[in-house]
Amino acid sequence: MLHVLIGQENGKSRLQQAQDDVEEVKGIMLDNMNKADERGDKLNDLEDRADELLEKSKTFEKTTRKLKQKYKGTRKLVFISVGVVAALIIIGLIIFAIV
Repeated sequence: MLHVLIGQENGKSRLQQAQDDVEEVKGIMLDNMNKADERGDKLNDLEDRADELLEKSKTFEKTTRKLKQKYKGTRKLVFISVGVVAALIIIGLIIFAIV
């Protein structure tokens, strides 16, 4: 009967059980906070990597644009050179045929 009055169950008082429950919840909450911090750190790292990738993609785009312009001019020069050489050969053949 005395154990009912002071609230003992299985050798533990209700107060002790409540304190144990509070400690368990406290541990879970601390674990959740640590996981949230880790998640935040990972998200920050991911954001930094995304920013770096964006900068690299912009640099790549600029480089490819310059390279395209360079080879576009070179391509025109090659076509003009081939046309001039072909014209000279045709003119040479015509002159050789006349003489």
